[in-house]
Amino acid sequence: MQQIIIHVDMDAFFASVEMRDDPALRGKPLIIGSLPHERGVVATCSYEARKYGVHSAMNIKEAYRRCPHGIYMHPDFYKYKAVSDQLHMIWNTYASASQTIALDEAYLDVTETAKDWAGARRIAQTIKQRTWDELGLTCSIGLAYSKTAAKTASEEKKPDGYFEIPTAEDFVRLILDRDVRVLYTVGEKTAQKLHAAGIHTVRDIQMQAEEVIRLCGKHGRWLTELAFGRDDRKVTPYRPEDAKSIGREVTFQQDISDYAVLQDILILLAFCVEHRARRVGLQGRGITLKLTYADMKQITRSHLIPQTDSAVTIYEETAKLLEQTAHRPVRLIGAGLYNLTGEAEERQLSFDDLFAEEGTAEEEARHMLLQGLQARYGLDFAGNLEKIYHYEILHKTVEYMRKHRRNSSQQA
Repeated sequence: MQQIIIHVDMDAFFASVEMRDDPALRGKPLIIGSLPHERGVVATCSYEARKYGVHSAMNIKEAYRRCPHGIYMHPDFYKYKAVSDQLHMIWNTYASASQTIALDEAYLDVTETAKDWAGARRIAQTIKQRTWDELGLTCSIGLAYSKTAAKTASEEKKPDGYFEIPTAEDFVRLILDRDVRVLYTVGEKTAQKLHAAGIHTVRDIQMQAEEVIRLCGKHGRWLTELAFGRDDRKVTPYRPEDAKSIGREVTFQQDISDYAVLQDILILLAFCVEHRARRVGLQGRGITLKLTYADMKQITRSHLIPQTDSAVTIYEETAKLLEQTAHRPVRLIGAGLYNLTGEAEERQLSFDDLFAEEGTAEEEARHMLLQGLQARYGLDFAGNLEKIYHYEILHKTVEYMRKHRRNSSQQA
């Protein structure tokens, strides 16, 4: 039996949630991300802002240049996550398998639940209606025979759209003379490589399949399959253990040259990474440190460690990596875990382990890290550590630390 797949994609999700909660924002160019005077990028924006050429991942200064009269807001990821959970509860009701792609996006396999195309159409329309009736938000839906076609279909009539692509022949007819970027796995660099070789459209990929494979290797072979509408991938439910890494990073409003401050910021990032890892029941066997210097040069340092989800270990190991880097002004710092697993690692207990009070050393080390932040910056996280998991509070705390250290140095 041919697969029947739905791709659901919310329309300007973050912005739509904010406009729903504050009707005064409706119809205005709303940009979610950094503020114009800050460093950073656009997370998403309303369709009114997109008319001015603003788009996600755009540098916030460029967004402000294009749309100086826009309304700029920081994202509230906790709010968006709560709404996302409600959305996925609605969507998953109708699927035999659901693959979450993002907070606002998912593939649904409705082959068995719908029985036929007419049934799938009814499910799609029901999802759209419930999403609006229960949450006051619009979504765009693509109904198709494959994942690639379903995603393409959901983009066809945005916002609040619905589109069907029943067969591979229908898919090819739709995209044949479009730019290669219509194939969603073709990014900017791949498109440039193909364009330089005279391959501009999907038809060109079909006609020059061997050249595409030569240029792009395994990915090129996959592109040639997609160009002919061939995609038999299944909807695979997301499992936390499938994640490749868990990390957290912050961009500073002014570059930081004081590496003592960077080490202290790593403490906060380590607790954030621990929180994320424990929330999904994962541990890592690798630690990573990411830096972006003032000249925009990026470096990543990593090494393997015994399996852990401990903030203390994450901090200690990333701090060691930081000490080994060139001491230059830093624009961004990040910490993370990789080589993830959901299974706790067994180890042989030592003699000391048998007689030690469980968790004492770990808890003491955690206490010492937080006590150090309190002594140096007056930050008291006793009973309030969860505050720094919030995007905006973390960034405000980091900025406070940066300014506090600078002022202390000047007074000294």
